[in-house]
Amino acid sequence: MTNNAPMICKNAHVTFGQADSGRLPSADDLLILLAVGRTGRYNAAADILGLNHTTISRRIAALETSLGGRVLARSGSGWELTARGRDALTAAENIEAAVRSLIGPNEDAEGVVRVSATDGFSAFVIAPAVAQVRRRHPGISVEIVATTRRASQQRSGMDVEIVVGEPQVHRAEAVKLSDYYLGLYASQTYLDENGTPESKDDLRAHPLVYFIDSMLQVDDLDIAPGFAPFMRESVTSTNVFVHVEATRAAAGIGLLPCFMADRHDDLIRLLPQEVAVRLDYWLVSRAETLRRPEVAHVVDAIRSSAAAQQSALLGHPERTPS
Repeated sequence: MTNNAPMICKNAHVTFGQADSGRLPSADDLLILLAVGRTGRYNAAADILGLNHTTISRRIAALETSLGGRVLARSGSGWELTARGRDALTAAENIEAAVRSLIGPNEDAEGVVRVSATDGFSAFVIAPAVAQVRRRHPGISVEIVATTRRASQQRSGMDVEIVVGEPQVHRAEAVKLSDYYLGLYASQTYLDENGTPESKDDLRAHPLVYFIDSMLQVDDLDIAPGFAPFMRESVTSTNVFVHVEATRAAAGIGLLPCFMADRHDDLIRLLPQEVAVRLDYWLVSRAETLRRPEVAHVVDAIRSSAAAQQSALLGHPERTPS
């Protein structure tokens, strides 16, 4: 069993309301549900617990029988908790916390923490933060999933999510981390070949490097039509690093996070007074998850890293064409 596995209590049972079958759910089965709920997949839960896929499936079926209903439902990304499953997960987290309390407060935190965030924030804020966590707590490992999406309503598979824009979530806590700015940037090569726009009206003559409109999942990032409705698309991608490199390669004018673009001396900020898009990053997690020591260490480090990089996140509008 790996260090992050829920602690299985053999032959233990807990009282969990009144189930249709009259059989009390097993604490073991609840802790198996906890592993599936955190990973969203039977195979991943089986690896964590040192069991096989068949055993996981059989124990989840037994739990559903004892509770009188489904605790998991299939989704495009794996398994999601039902309402009954979320209630059962809370009981499982309480069991895990009770068992961990027997170890004592002097033991160093350990386990796997799964974090999802946008690619730029993952690279420049989360990566250095979790490196510090690893130095202080070598028993903690962190899985970072780079994605740009809305906050999940189910909390399945991820311990912590970093999203753009204030999320509307249930059964979870949302904490604002930082504001940040996006601005227009171009390379000197592009400006030499195509001229420098002097106003927003001039932008219609230039191509835009930004997200793929049809695949954009975050409403707050759907902002390009607001300031440049006539800009034609040049290179589009779901990855902000592609936006940056395409802009550096003179593919067009990029709408880029300032904290990423300002790192490159070959990118020039355009129209900083007219185009300065202010957005914000939010951290989302369940209250029960935040109480896990390994998660608390990672969250504290991410918040400290975001605060330390506040100036970079807000950008440097003085970097304009000479």
